[in-house]
Amino acid sequence: MKLENNWRYKNLESLEKDSWRPTLKEESYLVITMHELRKKQLNDFTIEDLRIMIGQNIGLPFLVPLAIEQLEKNILVEGDFYEGDLLKNVLGSDPEYWKSEKTNWQTVTELFLSNEQTLDEFDTTRNIKNGWKEEFKKFRNINSGV
Repeated sequence: MKLENNWRYKNLESLEKDSWRPTLKEESYLVITMHELRKKQLNDFTIEDLRIMIGQNIGLPFLVPLAIEQLEKNILVEGDFYEGDLLKNVLGSDPEYWKSEKTNWQTVTELFLSNEQTLDEFDTTRNIKNGWKEEFKKFRNINSGV
């Protein structure tokens, strides 16, 4: 997808031309946060903001390029949960997005493979390491025939 020059200085609502209904007081933290993040300028997104929205498959055409930039700087960049949580959410995001964005898929695939030793040697729990590997295995298969 070709992005306009100033897309980073807009929010998802304006980029997607879609305003969500107002939230209710009794809605969950996640729902309220997602609604708020849709109004936030993309240039101001934190790693945690990216992790949340990508984990919910929201705004992928705009947020994945930002996430890739962060992962290129540090494959283990973290939101609020653990080092590498953004990577896990990117790898586990909507396969339909990755089928249509093969260039980004290739970039993430190469990024993972070039950092595999770092991921293997990183001092964290076996569950977290296995999570990265399992997500990557599924991720790689999305466009493996390409």
